[in-house]
Parts: sequence; C-alpha cells; structure tokens
Amino acid sequence: MSETIVSCFIKLCNEKFYDSLLFHRVIKGFVAQGGDPVSKNCSDTFTLGDGDLGYTIPAEFVTSYYHKRGAFAQARDDRPDMASSACQFYIVQGKIANDSILTKAYKRNNYIQPLEHEKIYRTIGGIPHLDMRYTVYGEVISGMDIVDKICSLPTNSKDRPLKNIRIISTIVKKR
Repeated sequence: MSETIVSCFIKLCNEKFYDSLLFHRVIKGFVAQGGDPVSKNCSDTFTLGDGDLGYTIPAEFVTSYYHKRGAFAQARDDRPDMASSACQFYIVQGKIANDSILTKAYKRNNYIQPLEHEKIYRTIGGIPHLDMRYTVYGEVISGMDIVDKICSLPTNSKDRPLKNIRIISTIVKKR
C-alpha cells in the first residue's frame, strides 16, 4: 500500500490537528466519524461534515484492508475518482452480516469478498458494501468499547451527537 494516506494522517496527528475536534457523525451499527476542522470551535447546533483542508488524497484500495469492525478509513464525498478527504476519517462499528447484506454488497460493488473476509463479516461484523469504495488504512487495536459507546449516543437529524465528543489527543502506533 502506498504510504500517502497513512503519511498524511500521521503528519496531522503529529501536528496535533485532531486534538479537540469532534466525532461529528455517529450512526449505531455503522460508523463514528471525525476530523472536520470546523468542529473545533463551532456552536452546538452547527451542521458539520463539510470542513476539509482544501485538497484530496487519491483513493488507495488494497483487498487485504477491508471494512471489518474496527477498521479505520478515510471519509470522502461523492467524487467520481473516489479521492479521500485530507482529514476526515471514520471508525467502523458495523454489524454482523447475513446472506442478504453480503449479496447486496456484492451487487453494489461488483466485487466478491475473499472467503476469509466474508467469515469476519459473518462473525465480528463490519460494512462490506464500502469495500473497494473507501480507503481503509488502519485498525483499532484496543478501545472498541469506546467506539461502541460513541455510536450509541443520541443524535440529531444530521447524525451529530447531542453531547459533544471531543478527541483529546491522538496516538498512532504503526505496525
């Protein structure tokens, strides 16, 4: 995998970019999303999700990185080139997949999951319909209970938590 997205994320972490930003979009059984720079100093009612750094990062799809529970991926808008946001990310909470979910994902993506991925989706869960559409580049190695708590919070109609959940600081461990 190219180090482009990973290098950019680590650079932003080292610059303390994410410190004090909000998890501005949470959907139970789906994702916890953060990284909107506007979220650092916005009002409690401000709609978030459009803030960025003025550039995108080319998509980087690697079949061994997929949207299993705990996957760390880069958000993006509906760009045809599928380029990623320079700063917004999400953590997959996901849910256990059944035949129907997997079939819909295969049809949507025109991509058949490797059997080992399908087994993970059927046991620990994830979001298979996002595979090969959004760049996955990391994984939560501890603390998924925190992600589960964040994803269970009450939200407004824009999926913003009613209570602000701030990132205090970021620590990146590269394997």
